[in-house]
Amino acid sequence: MSATMSAQAEMELQHYLRQGSTAKKPLKEKLVQIYEAFFRGEDPSLGNPSFWDELFLLKVNSGFIEGELEKLSAYQLHELKENINTLFYKCIVTLQEDYQIRIVHALQTLCALIRGIYARNLSNYGFDVIDILMGFDSAESMMQTLIGHANTFLTTECPVGLKSLSLKLLLVLVTATDNVSQNTILEYLMMNSVFESLIQLLANPVDRQNHGRDVILLLAVLVNYRKYESANPYIVKLSILDDELALNGLSQVVSNMLSDFNREFSQSQPDQQQSFFSTLTSMVGSMMLSEENGVGNTAAQSVCANHAILLALYEAVHLNRNFITALTRSHTMTETSPSMSPVSLNPPTDLSTDSQPSNLLVTFLQYSSIVFQDIKDESKQCSAKLCLIIMTCVAEDQYANSLMHDANMNFRVPLHKMPMRHRKQKVEKDSSSRPLACALLDLMVEFVMSHMMKNLPLELYLRCLDVTHRILCYQKRCRVRLNYTWKELWTALISLVKFLLANESALLPQYNIFHLTSQVVSIFNLFITFGDTFLPSPSTYDELYYEIIRMHQVFDNLYSLALRYSSAGGEFADAASKLTNSLVNIRAIINHFNPKIDSWAAVNHLSALTEEQVLEVVRSNYDTLTLKLQDNLDLFERYSEKPKESGFFTQLVRTVILDVRKHIAATDVTQERVLQEFSSIS
Repeated sequence: MSATMSAQAEMELQHYLRQGSTAKKPLKEKLVQIYEAFFRGEDPSLGNPSFWDELFLLKVNSGFIEGELEKLSAYQLHELKENINTLFYKCIVTLQEDYQIRIVHALQTLCALIRGIYARNLSNYGFDVIDILMGFDSAESMMQTLIGHANTFLTTECPVGLKSLSLKLLLVLVTATDNVSQNTILEYLMMNSVFESLIQLLANPVDRQNHGRDVILLLAVLVNYRKYESANPYIVKLSILDDELALNGLSQVVSNMLSDFNREFSQSQPDQQQSFFSTLTSMVGSMMLSEENGVGNTAAQSVCANHAILLALYEAVHLNRNFITALTRSHTMTETSPSMSPVSLNPPTDLSTDSQPSNLLVTFLQYSSIVFQDIKDESKQCSAKLCLIIMTCVAEDQYANSLMHDANMNFRVPLHKMPMRHRKQKVEKDSSSRPLACALLDLMVEFVMSHMMKNLPLELYLRCLDVTHRILCYQKRCRVRLNYTWKELWTALISLVKFLLANESALLPQYNIFHLTSQVVSIFNLFITFGDTFLPSPSTYDELYYEIIRMHQVFDNLYSLALRYSSAGGEFADAASKLTNSLVNIRAIINHFNPKIDSWAAVNHLSALTEEQVLEVVRSNYDTLTLKLQDNLDLFERYSEKPKESGFFTQLVRTVILDVRKHIAATDVTQERVLQEFSSIS
């Protein structure tokens, strides 16, 4: 500490700390004077043994602490190291007291110190920060004590506000740096785990309602700390977690958060029954209001705010096979959303009782249908990609597939459809109860049909087809005959190929459309080769052939395109050659049946045939059709986050951290809430 204060200033501060709270404004000014003296390097505690006990009885001005730290130069910050170390140490000592007002103020002071120090652009976010906050020599023991107190507050019968502040302190720690893996202070959270405390909160219905969102935010970020560089105990613990109450609790929190978004979105949509004129008027009015008040980005901001929730869902699905049960566990929406701490991005809303059974997967599919409607900017494409990655993980899981295809587990999934020229924006509110695999396929069909644009979201299309392929592979492998309208899928895939061919000159300079069309053809080949083992009836298999024959010109043009590029050489030659080879069976079907259809029409003196007449020709000529057995149609490369998606998730976690940090305030609601909660404590 620096030299002692003048006798007059010391007497003034001692008088302030001992006087009653009769004048609010002078108290605030005196508290600021204490902080100012502290950050000048002075020691206001000299000569007053009860200074720290009395200081932590006073309302914390977190904003002022953070502001003062921000003003300091790097040199001044290092000069104040001893003072800051002392304040940090005194805060931790205060946490063991029985008087909870002091504990609350100590936690708030810690939050302000950590946020203030990390807000500085220090050269080294690891060692410099740790040394300035608590000193190298005592850092390990102090952090062990701090985390121990946090665990105690979270797992014992403490007031809601105290638990919220403890979680907030942990969130301040884990979101201190933009890149979580550069946040060296998290090494102490690796050595002193809070995982068990967080899981206990999720397992408890009351704690889950009050703190659920903060808990899953913490888990999502902690799991991503140096996940590609070293062993992360949170990854290990989450992957082996088999506590059914905790897993169901995690599922319920995510489900409630996404349900809130779904409900708000549905309520914001115009009535589907209104006239065209009123719809147009409403749209124009909304556009003008958005431009005037800047509310046009509200939906986009809400989608971005849910990145953290989706990240938590992804980690649970990706790491923990036991979570699949919680993902598909039926419930009715009767539990309210978790109450929000200051970092929460939306206020809590009550969930009305829904007589229809639901589960997290139903809610997630509905949410994804909303996200898929608008993927024009990078942030929204990020959300859509994350949704599709989660679906990929689900579609790869044998147990998840068995549940999604179970004819005895039927759900109504209200999927939203984006407005297009030939239809209004709508949601399938009256959809019938079906196995969840039907809803997932509907969602994939809708994505394929609604994003054919010159600024092609190629990666999202590839992922969409990956999900579809995995579902079909399961059906083929397990001989599951799903009662689904397969013609919709075939029509969507052919429409996509037709679009790509029509826009070849605009798309090929930017995109390898041969890769995408090869995936489409592979799906058709799977139907052609194995469809008789999983399609619901022989007539459905006949319809497949009918659609291929009816749209033969699209496949002929695709073959011509592939042949042209494979012959000409260049960067697309290999991909085009592969596509040419994969079209062999489709071309065999077309070349086999078209002459027979023409011959039948000539014999019967018909210029045009009905669908049933064509199908009759197909059925009577199967025995003379020769197809080539193609290998590996039902195989796929299993999803792996590393190395392909490492960069994506690194950037996603950075986005989540920035968003959470932006909404953490050291005072705000928590200060008032906690003071009200503890007003009766003597």
